[in-house]
Amino acid sequence: MKINLLKTFVLATLILPTAFANAQSKLDKEVLMTIGDHAVTVKEFTDVYYKNNLKSDVIEKKSVDEYLDLFTTFRMKVMEAESLKLDTSAKFQKELAGYRKQLAKPFLSSDDITDELLQEAYQRKLKDIRASHILIRCDKNAVPSDTLKAYNKAMDIRKKALKGEDFGELAVKYSEDPSAKDTKATEQAPARPGNHGDLGYFTVFDMVYPFETGAYNTKPDEISMPVRSDFGYHIIKVQSVTDAMGSIQAAHIFLQLPYDAPEEDETETKLKADNIYNELMAQNGKNWNEMVKQYSDDRGTVSSNGTLSTFTVSRIVPEFIEVCKSLEINEIAKPVRTMYGYHIIKMLNKSGVGSFEKESKGLAERIEKDMRSKKSEEIVLKQVKKEYKFKQNDKNVETFIATVDSTILRKAYQPSPEADMNAVLFTLEGKPTKVSDFVQYITDNMTQQKYVTPGTYAYQLYEAFSNETAMNYADAHLEDKYPEFKSLVQEYKEGIMLFDLMDREVWDKAVKDTLGLQEFHERNASRYMWSDRVYASIITVTRTESLPKVKALLDSGIELDSLRSAIQRDSIGYAFVRKGYYQKGDNQYVDQTEWKVGERNEIPSSVDQSTVIVCIRELRKPEPKTLKEARGLVTSDYQVELEQKWVKALKDKYPVVINEKVLDKVRKMYK
Repeated sequence: MKINLLKTFVLATLILPTAFANAQSKLDKEVLMTIGDHAVTVKEFTDVYYKNNLKSDVIEKKSVDEYLDLFTTFRMKVMEAESLKLDTSAKFQKELAGYRKQLAKPFLSSDDITDELLQEAYQRKLKDIRASHILIRCDKNAVPSDTLKAYNKAMDIRKKALKGEDFGELAVKYSEDPSAKDTKATEQAPARPGNHGDLGYFTVFDMVYPFETGAYNTKPDEISMPVRSDFGYHIIKVQSVTDAMGSIQAAHIFLQLPYDAPEEDETETKLKADNIYNELMAQNGKNWNEMVKQYSDDRGTVSSNGTLSTFTVSRIVPEFIEVCKSLEINEIAKPVRTMYGYHIIKMLNKSGVGSFEKESKGLAERIEKDMRSKKSEEIVLKQVKKEYKFKQNDKNVETFIATVDSTILRKAYQPSPEADMNAVLFTLEGKPTKVSDFVQYITDNMTQQKYVTPGTYAYQLYEAFSNETAMNYADAHLEDKYPEFKSLVQEYKEGIMLFDLMDREVWDKAVKDTLGLQEFHERNASRYMWSDRVYASIITVTRTESLPKVKALLDSGIELDSLRSAIQRDSIGYAFVRKGYYQKGDNQYVDQTEWKVGERNEIPSSVDQSTVIVCIRELRKPEPKTLKEARGLVTSDYQVELEQKWVKALKDKYPVVINEKVLDKVRKMYK
């Protein structure tokens, strides 16, 4: 009895999933709705719903009904784009081909090698390295004798370093990397100090792969054997290996000063930087924003309180990174001198390195673009040639290459009359590639050569040609082999069409329709208002000797509109005037001044000789912004209105009929 019950249970567990799968397959084929003359199956909708709403990390999950409305609008727009044949233009085809090329890369790589490279890249990402190098240049195609000469030269320099000679001085004397030596000022660029071989900080992917590997395989204070890259031989000295900072967000107050500034300017600027730092410390950093606006010479970051764009260790000079590594979040460092001037740095955030699972996707994308991906490409190429039955006719290859003369080295090759243009070099699934195909490849790809024989160069081109042909063949069959790839390409195709259509019907139209934009602004003027404002003149005097002269002009009752001209007329130096309308929060000095017509406020600096004088000239009550003043917001809102009208027209053109019974089944699937 127990055995029979067990058999019944096992049989039921086998039958139920099969029955469910059959029912699901049947539902997938049912028509959920029609949009115009296009029937949308349940599978077409649920595949997109699952991918974009359930599988992705969206913050707010949408119900089936909510997403159905979005899907319907999207599908109508795609149908409209197709009816206008937007996918037939040369520009569209070129753009889609570019995206397809990127999408194909994961399908043309080896998982085993990729996993190995991922692990290596992640371990390296965990550390930041600071290293110096001495470069002895050597062309990647150099003949063996020249390669040996460069290697021996690198070894001789390494011996000097091992005996205790200063690595930086050796870099200045011997390195063929121009950055090691000082450069004099020119009309195009200022003078620049040499780095003495110091490359600063870097981590994975910041250097060419052979150099990166050499650096990560060298311990701190050790000197590597010569490392070969496409540039030549590198002798690497690692200065430090520290825990990686990852992405860094910092702010700074910057006082600009050339590295070769006179001693007097150096002393004055350092004193000013120290005074600013001391003022910050006296307020526990609470006055950071005001000090940035008042003193920083980096005008591009003043509006963001000195915040720099997020950076990594290889993007900033090493002196700056050295300070960042010592700081905790929200800590402010003492001024540091770089070749650009003095920086007072405030640490805002540093991401560190996430888990392997978190970092692996980004690392994989970088590997695809890096030369280390060649390892994976070699494995894939071997698999492709096997899968598509690549067969080479060695005799025909050798016979043709024997006809290639030295003109190929001068980029002037013409095939010999002796060459059999119909001879088959190799086949893929029985389809021949002939000498004539290779000759065309040579014509399109040959470059001038110095260090190789005609036969050697011809073989290099042939290897590249045969490999590219095999990979292109595999690439052309991706849609047949991988349905998910075909679906991805279709998504991108529809996305590009939709972008072009939206630009045509909404975005560009809103910009060019000046009359419509003006009419929309007039209808909605109350949505674009200024708050209370003042019209003020702000006079900045940076030297104490100029202050009495400026004040005397103001006391004389001079018209403020004439002040700039009067300052120039009287040759008053170190005084600058700007004027304009200000709301609360636009300018710290205006905010510190009473908003009263005729009010004048002097605000002396606590860290240098400067004084700011604010003169209030006019008060303005809240009022609508002109179209010119609010154009960005008005245009954006006008685009929304245009899209709403356009979608309504599309619904008339492509009527939607929903099968409520089928929709109810779909709702139950995703409860």
